[in-house]
Amino acid sequence: FEAPKDTVSTFDKVKVRIGGSSTLQFQALDHENGVPQSLIDDETVKALKGIGYNFNLATANLDLDVALAKGVRMHLRTYLSSRHHPEPYVKGGYFQIDNLDFIKEGLLSEVMKYTTLKVGHMENNYGDAHFRRTDNAQAIYNPFVGNLIMDAFTTEVGAEVYYQRNGIISMIGFSNGKLNQSVATGSNDKTGGASFLAKLGYDKQFTDDLRFRLTGSLYTTGYVPSNYLYTADRSGSRYYLVMEDVDASPSTNFRSGRFDPGYRNRITAIMFNPFLKYKGLEFFGTIELSKGRAANETDNRSTTQLAGEVIYRFGQTENFYIGGRYNTVSSELAGGLDVDINRLQFAAGWFLTKNILAKVEYVSQSYDGYPSTSILYDGKFHGLMAEAVISF
Repeated sequence: FEAPKDTVSTFDKVKVRIGGSSTLQFQALDHENGVPQSLIDDETVKALKGIGYNFNLATANLDLDVALAKGVRMHLRTYLSSRHHPEPYVKGGYFQIDNLDFIKEGLLSEVMKYTTLKVGHMENNYGDAHFRRTDNAQAIYNPFVGNLIMDAFTTEVGAEVYYQRNGIISMIGFSNGKLNQSVATGSNDKTGGASFLAKLGYDKQFTDDLRFRLTGSLYTTGYVPSNYLYTADRSGSRYYLVMEDVDASPSTNFRSGRFDPGYRNRITAIMFNPFLKYKGLEFFGTIELSKGRAANETDNRSTTQLAGEVIYRFGQTENFYIGGRYNTVSSELAGGLDVDINRLQFAAGWFLTKNILAKVEYVSQSYDGYPSTSILYDGKFHGLMAEAVISF
């Protein structure tokens, strides 16, 4: 979850920590739909792409964490290889301040005991699910192979202010609401919009065996040229080419198996996340309610996502685990159709060391409510995934 408040009071010199991650998956998934053959023959709907069993592209991250001054550090993550961009490119980074002594000794020292400021082109802290999701090659915190169906994740230029005290976590933040930065004006003579973020929660380790956490988060915009809350992950889905058409490619059609409600220009989303860990038993839940619309729509539409996962960790150092997750999304599409997507995942993992993880997953996902003219009509995919993760 969030980094604890940095209370280190000494600083000798600039220190650079280099980290990295590398992952590789073997995919053995099958997919199908119920589109009538006549609609495929007359090219109303394209046929599903043929997929088999083999390895996916190996992904890799490079991380730089730099201590710049007393209570001041920088983080930068670069994707060295990803599904959408096989070439290296920067995901984002931020400047974090836990102490103002670099400006003046003792400046606002009482306030800064509990306050943290983050500024950058960075991953927004909306919800808690993004802490457990796979971030390209950084998959060691995810007990499963795939992320949620509606994968809330974006990087925007902004600032977040945190106040953490006695288990209470609070945050407010603002950003420019843009994934791709530009000074060019749009049709409304504006260069962009703005997003507002907030989080409030409680997190406490009651005993050595018991930890409880509950947070609520908000992400809302006025008008933005293009909202990417559910489509910003350029590293792509782990389920390559599922439910894609015959002309699809892994790099271009990189969101396979995910869902985007299409709130392109306005959105308000809230997420609640309970977390409970007692000894080796762990529960993490997601309740997400969102509404919004594109600029050419007159009324807001709504979407609900629910997810619950139970993990049991065992072994001398809890280096083995088994778990399951149920994830469902219900949404109104532009045009009025109501659709449902349901996913079931079972996983098992083994931490060979704290930096090396091997995991396997069975996944089954189905689509309901789509018309026969959609490739997702009565669609489903299922099968096994195996993933090896190295992270340091």
